[in-house]
Amino acid sequence: MKNSLKAVLLSGLGFPGLGHMAIKEYKRGAVLMVATLVFLVEFVVKASQMAMSILEKVQAGGGTIDMDTIEAAANQSLDASGSFVLQFFLLMIGLCWVYGVIDAFQKGRKKDMEAEFGQE
Repeated sequence: MKNSLKAVLLSGLGFPGLGHMAIKEYKRGAVLMVATLVFLVEFVVKASQMAMSILEKVQAGGGTIDMDTIEAAANQSLDASGSFVLQFFLLMIGLCWVYGVIDAFQKGRKKDMEAEFGQE
């Protein structure tokens, strides 16, 4: 299997930076993995905080808990800043993923060309 294909599949279907590791671009792969993990952890923490806030509002309302109560509490909790932060983290995760696939392909292609011309 060519380095470029292996790198793209691992980065695209696996995790950003994994393809870099497979083609021995360890520093670049580690930086990409750490960046993606940081954004992913921050997203999960913020989403958990918002979920707990929604749960507290539903419990404080008392009475029966139905979908309308949960929806109303969720709409109150999703203020502009909280929603913006979640969208920012999702955007950064997506950018890391896209960058990882494109860069892994380019680096893998370069290694493929070096191997091809080195053998002749």
